[in-house]
Amino acid sequence: MRVFVLNKNLQPLDPCRPARARILLSTGKAKVYRRYPFTIILVEEISNPVTHEHQLKIDPGAKTTGLAVVQRQRVVWGAELTHRGFQIRDNLTSRRQLRRSRRNRKTRYRKPRFLNRTRAKGWLAPSLVSRIENSLTWVKKIIRFCPITGISQELVRFDTQKLQNPELSGIEYQQGTLHGYEIREYLLEKWNRKCAYCGAKDTRLEVEHIKPKSKGGSNRISNLTLACHSCNQAKSNQDIELFLAKKPDLSKRILSQAKRPLSDAASVNITRWKLYHDLKSITLPVEVGSGGLTKFNRCRQNLPKTHWLDAANVGKVETLIIEVNNPLLITAKGHGTRQLCRTNKYGFPIRYCSRLKFHKGFQTGDIIRAVVTKGKKIGTYVGRVATRKSGSFNISTKSGLVQGISHKYCQFIHRKDGYAYTN
Repeated sequence: MRVFVLNKNLQPLDPCRPARARILLSTGKAKVYRRYPFTIILVEEISNPVTHEHQLKIDPGAKTTGLAVVQRQRVVWGAELTHRGFQIRDNLTSRRQLRRSRRNRKTRYRKPRFLNRTRAKGWLAPSLVSRIENSLTWVKKIIRFCPITGISQELVRFDTQKLQNPELSGIEYQQGTLHGYEIREYLLEKWNRKCAYCGAKDTRLEVEHIKPKSKGGSNRISNLTLACHSCNQAKSNQDIELFLAKKPDLSKRILSQAKRPLSDAASVNITRWKLYHDLKSITLPVEVGSGGLTKFNRCRQNLPKTHWLDAANVGKVETLIIEVNNPLLITAKGHGTRQLCRTNKYGFPIRYCSRLKFHKGFQTGDIIRAVVTKGKKIGTYVGRVATRKSGSFNISTKSGLVQGISHKYCQFIHRKDGYAYTN
């Protein structure tokens, strides 16, 4: 993966290859400006530098968003951003339950506010806002380090018009190159990428008509499901009630899930539209594409299914030259909490936290390297640190949590910014 380069006046230049970056650093012509994403800054300013066009491509997702920087046909940088939306949702649910429990016990009473709050137009749940803000943060960050000339975003995950009515007029829309990609991609999401009848995963799945076409079944999305080859052949043109006569619960669940509306697709599309309008405010041209088009581009080039490769295939793509071997894995961690009292699952206080987050020159959330030379924990540990007033820190490494590391062994790698990184 290429290295971002900044001019001495902080102007972004074309990313260079790692070998070139090592030469610039070893000869003293550049210094490390930022560790994540790895960025170097030149010591001497280059006047009138020549830069090329770079396209930043985004594949928004519910749990993980893919990011890729494409220079013409070359994918020069890639990353996968993991969101914390579900954690935010669980935290809000836990807080609401604890407050209700306290009211029932008449302890630490907090008057409920049910009828005195209104939601502004365009309101989104905090878990969804977090996902949008994370994506915007990294878009603006990459624009600072790379000469981005345009943005490509997967705007709609599914073409809901084509899903609702596959028999639309116009042969190009019915039987074009992308015919079937929107439907198959949506079915994979709806049925969790497994066979509806036996639950088989990691196998070739086929589109199956719940009510057979030979008996009047249609091609509407509410009559389609996924089945492995053996289940599809075994069912043949039987009615689902007859095929699953010995499994009535499974039959009822499949029929219920098949009639589920497109609310899931709509909720995903809502956040993508919000992200789209926010991206347009950056004043860069924004190209859009659908999820079916992204999958078509990726399958046409026989590329594996990953978030950052999906991002690289967003929009109009002919061919891609992949220069990235290991994308940067980014995990949103937040900026901590103001809560001073930690509680157990029943809401009773069990410990108290210091109001100060800075101890011995370090802050909770900093990424550090600790080289322990003596004692029971000899070794090198790299990860996010949780500071204590005593100077004995905890480090969250890739292999787990390491407790009781003295601040004397710690060295800075990256200041806290609310994210954790893995190469």
